[in-house]
Amino acid sequence: MDFDPVSGLAVLADGMGGYQAGEVASALAIGHIKTELSRWLLACGEPCNVQHIRQAAQSCVADANALILASAQANPEHAGMGTTLVMAIFRGSKLILGHVGDSRCYRLRGGALQQLTRDHSVLQEQIDAGLLTPAQAALSSDRNLVTRALGVEGAAKLEINDFPVQDDDLYLLCSDGLTDMVQDTGIAATLRQRTTLDQTAQDLVQMANQNGGRDNIAVVLVRANEANRQRHFLARLLGRP
Repeated sequence: MDFDPVSGLAVLADGMGGYQAGEVASALAIGHIKTELSRWLLACGEPCNVQHIRQAAQSCVADANALILASAQANPEHAGMGTTLVMAIFRGSKLILGHVGDSRCYRLRGGALQQLTRDHSVLQEQIDAGLLTPAQAALSSDRNLVTRALGVEGAAKLEINDFPVQDDDLYLLCSDGLTDMVQDTGIAATLRQRTTLDQTAQDLVQMANQNGGRDNIAVVLVRANEANRQRHFLARLLGRP
């Protein structure tokens, strides 16, 4: 996980692969995207066309994908590694949001929680096809099977969308280590408590661990306000168990 308050870029990756190879994949993705995309965003300045930002994000993710593939080919112990990704670029009154896999972004606005990303997973495809209900999917043993990830194919399939940002929006980027263990109702109730971001993140991680904590838990919280948007400085916290 990483957040650059100057460029307004938040990046979270959740690695896959044995012998700590997943950690290598996620570190490669975060390191490259944060370095290169932050540099590009700062050089772009204001105003910066949203379409240009989308293209820059796509390019950085493609390069990160190539880095992970090259590392896996050069190191037998890294074979088969990959990572999911969710990245948020806060630019004035816009959020440019990209993701690959089942790491998610939620927005709490006016007390209502909305999932802004759609999982790239086998379960989501089954839900979309009407084969499973969301309640049935929550009990499935296949909930961690993703259909997209960085480092597993030659082409990186980044889904990217943009959203308007309003004062007091609270954004949560998280790995499935949180969402597998805590239902959306529990996440929403925790975000509504209006505690500090530090305490909110700790509460989310603690809930996931109390419910079983079967996977790494990664959390990034960003709250938007007018003064911070003008300075491209956003309150944040990165949390791990």
